[in-house]
Amino acid sequence: MENLIFSLNATVPVFLMMVLGTFLHKIGWIDDGFASKMNQFVFRVPLPLLLFGDLAAVDFAEVWNPKFVMFCFVVTVLSIGISAGISFLWKDRAIQGEFIQASYRSSAAILGIAFIQNIYGTSGMAPLMIIGSVPLYNIMAVLVLALCRPGQKGLHREVLWKTLKGIVTNPIILGIAAGLLWSAFRIPIPQILDKMVSSVAGMTTPMGLIAMGAAFDIRKAFAKMKPACTAALIKLVGFCAIFLPAAVGMGFRREELVAILVMLGSATTVSCYVMAKNMGHEGVLSSSVVMLTTLLSAFTLTGWLYVLRSSGLI
Repeated sequence: MENLIFSLNATVPVFLMMVLGTFLHKIGWIDDGFASKMNQFVFRVPLPLLLFGDLAAVDFAEVWNPKFVMFCFVVTVLSIGISAGISFLWKDRAIQGEFIQASYRSSAAILGIAFIQNIYGTSGMAPLMIIGSVPLYNIMAVLVLALCRPGQKGLHREVLWKTLKGIVTNPIILGIAAGLLWSAFRIPIPQILDKMVSSVAGMTTPMGLIAMGAAFDIRKAFAKMKPACTAALIKLVGFCAIFLPAAVGMGFRREELVAILVMLGSATTVSCYVMAKNMGHEGVLSSSVVMLTTLLSAFTLTGWLYVLRSSGLI
């Protein structure tokens, strides 16, 4: 019972914040435009500052863990390969790109950090997990969607250039890089700057989760059900069942293991839908997987946390 209560305390508050966002949208206090602006604001300002603040305040040598970063990178590569292989099961090639992206791409930043903060009080190993996985998420998402776009015959140079530019200018990557450099050079943080960063960073979790909840539309979860359910099963159960035992076998525990769980088993990121639409895809499958995984991850993440906690691993 103690382990179950621990798991529920980690997951339920996060999803109650999303329910609050859904409720505020339902009563008209938050419309689609405002929810979209909130998402953009969180992505560009509070979230990078949160990651910067957590990394800048610690010893670089103590935080950097090449084994952990490499594990996240390799697992992400393997997850993409598995998703691509399964995508050939569908006769409709028009949904192949969306299926691959939605199957592997986690909401590792906002939703993931919310879980880790709720358990440990800081972002823990999330910044290093993001370094190992998120740049690859973005690169492969653009490549997959460009190559599998209906009517697409190849990959244009401008697409590759936009991909590279998007990674280099990604606010999350910039926040992590600045935090690591600040920590590496052991630059003291003035109290005024520390308070400002902490205050703005404190908006990340509540604002990000409310915005996600406000953008949730359960009706979209019932479109293209068969491939959507398959992608959701892979995302929430399949990858965790394959790679969590490997992580345990390699000696990862506590914050490291929770960060890996978030990378593998959290909901598909909302940006999958935005990117699919902007790159010439229908977007229905992407939105369906986002809705299903967001709804069901409340139960699956609780289950995985319960298993890890009961096993004495976190």
